[in-house]
Order: sequence, then C-alpha cells, then structure tokens
Amino acid sequence: MALFTKDTIERVRDAVDMVQVVGEKTDLRRVGSRWTGLCPFHDERTPSFSVNAEEKLYYCFGCGEGGDAFKFVQQTEALDFQEAVELLAERSGVRVEREEDDPKAEQRRRRRERLLTLLDRAARFYATYLRESAEAAPARKYLASRGLSEDVLSEFRVGYSPSAWDRMILGARESGYSEEELIAAGLAQRGRGGGLYDRFRGRIMFPLADSRGRVLGFGARQMGEGRGPKYLNTSENDLYHKGRQLFGIDVARKEAMKTARFVVVEGYTDVLALHQVGIREAVAIMGTAMTQEQLAELAKIGDSNRRGAVFLALDADRAGRDAMLRAARLAEDRGIDLRVVDMPEGTDPADLANQEGSAAFTQRMDRAVPMIEFQVRRVLADADLDTPSGRDQALAEARKLIAVVPERTATRDALVREAADRLDVPVDYVISPSLTAPARLAEALPQQLSAGELALRAEREFLTRCISSGGLGRDYLSRPADDQFSSDLLRRARDHLVSHFDDPVVGLPEDDPALGALVNDVASAAQERPPTEESVLRMSILQLEQRRIDREIRRASQEGDHARQSELAAAGQRVLDELGSVMGQTA
Repeated sequence: MALFTKDTIERVRDAVDMVQVVGEKTDLRRVGSRWTGLCPFHDERTPSFSVNAEEKLYYCFGCGEGGDAFKFVQQTEALDFQEAVELLAERSGVRVEREEDDPKAEQRRRRRERLLTLLDRAARFYATYLRESAEAAPARKYLASRGLSEDVLSEFRVGYSPSAWDRMILGARESGYSEEELIAAGLAQRGRGGGLYDRFRGRIMFPLADSRGRVLGFGARQMGEGRGPKYLNTSENDLYHKGRQLFGIDVARKEAMKTARFVVVEGYTDVLALHQVGIREAVAIMGTAMTQEQLAELAKIGDSNRRGAVFLALDADRAGRDAMLRAARLAEDRGIDLRVVDMPEGTDPADLANQEGSAAFTQRMDRAVPMIEFQVRRVLADADLDTPSGRDQALAEARKLIAVVPERTATRDALVREAADRLDVPVDYVISPSLTAPARLAEALPQQLSAGELALRAEREFLTRCISSGGLGRDYLSRPADDQFSSDLLRRARDHLVSHFDDPVVGLPEDDPALGALVNDVASAAQERPPTEESVLRMSILQLEQRRIDREIRRASQEGDHARQSELAAAGQRVLDELGSVMGQTA
C-alpha cells in the first residue's frame, strides 16, 4: 500500500480536534489552558492525564504515556499508523493522497470505497424498513420477544429486508450503482436464467462491520418457514471474509480497550442482549469455529501493562464445548488469557442476560475458569466410568493436560485431586504415568491392573461374592449405600441383582446393553465360585466404604473444607480399625 503524502498527514493533524478525539475515551475538564482527566492507559483515581489542545499532544504524568493524535488512536483503537491516519482523515473530512500511487491501485481503492458506500446505504435502508414498514411488524414483535430494545437495535443498525425480489436493486440503480457492483457487494445475485434479484428477502438483517464500523456484509435471519436456511450470510467476496468477522466488534472495541477483555458469544441476539444489560465488550463468532484472524483481532486489547483476556460464553452444548477447545489451541501462541464462562445447559447468553441481568452474568464471568481447567473438567465429565477402558482413557487425557500446568501450584493440585476423585484412583496415578497399580497391590496380584480396572475391581468383586453366597449374599448385597459405588452402572447392577437375586439374567432391559453385559459377567463368575465367608463379605463392604471416604476426602480437600477433612479422616481410621479386627478374626 502506498504511503500517505506528508501534506496529507499534516492536513489531518491540523484538522483534528484533539479534545474531541481524546474525549471519546475519557472524560476531560478544562484547567487553565489544558484539559485533564483520568488516564485511559492505566487505572487511577486522581487525574494525571493532560491534553494540550493547541499543540494537539497528550501526556500522562502517572504512567508516562504521551504523543499526538495519531499515536493516541493507534493505542486506543489497536490500529497501525496508516490506519490511524485514514480513520482521522475520514472523521475530519480530509481527502487523502498517497505518494506515487499506482493507477490500478487507485482504481481498486475507489471501487472499494463505492462498495462500502453501497453497503452503508443498504444498512440504513434495511434499518428504516424495520422501524417503519408494516411488513416488518412480525420481525419487530420477534425482536421485542427476545427482550431487545429499540435503542440497542438502532445502535447495531439492525434492519429488515423487504420480501420483494428487487427493492434493493431498484433503489441502488437509481443511485447510480451498476449490476456488477450490486453483485460484488453481495446484495444481489443472478438466477439460473441470468436475471438479477435481491439476495436478502424477508429477513432480519444484522450488518457485519469491521472494527471501524464499515459495513462489509450482512447476516440475515429468516422470519418464515420454507424460505431457505434459517441464517444466510453474505458470500465471501473482496470485502467480506467470514473467518475474519466478529459481529459487534465496532461497538465493543471501545469498551474492550478500557477493560482489556472481550466476551465472545455465538449469535447476534446474544451480543445485543449483553450490550443492553451493560456487558459492552461482547462480540459474536456467529456460530462458526474461531479462526486465527478473529483471535488476532481480539488479542489487540492487550498491552505491555495488561494481558488481554477473552471470556468464552458459548452455548453449553457439544458444539459450543468443541468450539472452545479449538479456540484454546489457536490461542496458545498469542498469549491470550482464554477463560470459559459456565453456561447452564440449554441456555444461551441472551436468555441468561434477560433472566438474570448484568450483575448475575458478571458474577459468572468472575467465576470463569482458565481454559486448561475447562479442558480437564470436560474430559472428566465425558469419561465413561462404567468400563475400565473408559476410565483409563480419561485418566490418560487428563494426565496429559495437567502435565502442562506448572508444578507446585494451587491450580495443578486442585486438578489432580479433582481427576483422582472423579476417576476414583489414587492421586499418584494422576501425577505419574508409570503407575498402573499401587505397589502393595501389584505385589499381591498375578499381573498389574490398569487404573480403570483397579477402580472397578473391588465393586464388581463384591457383587460376584454376594451372588455366589445364597441367603447371606442376598442380605449383604442390600447393605451398601448408593455412594459406595463409583458409577451409575454399578448402582443399577446392584439394584437389578437385589430384585432378581435368584435368576439375575431375567428381566434385563433391552435398551441398556451395558447393564446386561455387566450382570451377565457377574452371574457367570458367581457360578464358578464357592460361597463366600461372612467375614470376607464384611471386609468387602468395609473396602467399599474406605474408597468412598477417600473420594470424599479428596473432594473436601479440593473445596478447602478442613473441618470435613478431619471428620472424614477420623471415619477412615475407624474403618481401618474395623478392617484390622475382621482380618484378625479370619487369620
């Protein structure tokens, strides 16, 4: 790109109202010949920021930041010098000139400017049509049902496209735009017969602008059934690139530059609802996977004094979780503090903002967890606790994630305890990949057990011993509490065996193959066993209780409940004493 001429830069500098430019970022009041206010570059309570309106310079006596209008815009708008000059020239009405302009480059710029003007005109037309037309009444009613006010709709230039085939085409032609320009701007397209028609018809229109507020395209939501896809975006063209776009970036960036954070959601109405309740840093990825270009834009809010934070408040379904994990991988090399806001299942940010308001949503942001914690918890939540292989796989994935967290930190310790508790394995299993069974057990077993096998072995063995032991086994089978089993499958198996003790394979539900497989395995193993002595059955229940107490201790430790830890430790010691007594009786 050709550089601006020195004369252009000087004319822009002369035309700039420095107080107005700075006043958009911080409140200023006049003190003598200068203007003062709170510094927009660091937190302070006493004003140390000064603006010289005559010389058009600023300086902060607190943090040392200073410069001219171009530098101020570069820092507060995250622009390079050329972009800052262009922005200030546009605001000041100065025509820019470039050195040694290539005629073809100049032609491309002029064409781009015409397309941008056409798109801006289209946005204004759609917004007016939404406000004033009878046809748009159902759209107005729908937007109101989402709790969206006229003010926020106006701020984001939300509109409505007429259902007629050529309203946009006719209006643009009257203003001197060609068919080629309408197609290039993504506002019209040709049919199979070669005729031209409006691309957007009968839809709520969301202008997709760049960070400077220039409309590059549209996202459009249908209002009727059978009228094409629910959402339709502008097709990729010279101006609009979906992978670079963040809906609301033009409105959100001003606040994000102050707070050094963005809130990323999925949809248009999520952004509008959050802005309406005061979460002014919200932008949307529009239901797509986050891209490097989007992250690069979000990363601009950080500086040498503050690390930029991005809060992901995506839908709590599988697609939303996967989108967050992909974003984490992309953010690693950009130094972005990526955090995850806990979203209730089946609730989107718009619903949450309308139901709970800004304070409740801000509290959720305050509780947002670093991405690594979200990843570990997602692995644990998705773990198949009913099979040894499921537990082993989850342990391997969790161990790999936890390994990248610095040692001897509270985060690492908490994640280790949480993984051990969820998977019902010793803490050492999570820390060391070389462990497959505790040494004291490994010596007594013919071969080492995996973590998953070890976690389930005692519970399955208890069921087998009970089924092989007649009336005594029936009595002991009913004694353990539900929380003495570490998975729902084993609890269901125990309940089925209690109900069908004399013939375990009868009455198995056809829609629960996992239960059928487990019960069949237990019943088959029991047929080959002699009856178990009562002392062994007692020890089996005590071992179940010991494992339950171990799980509770890890949970109490994670929650910092020291009184509960002491109480559980005492209970654990009583179980050990009773185990020792029973073992002494059988020796």
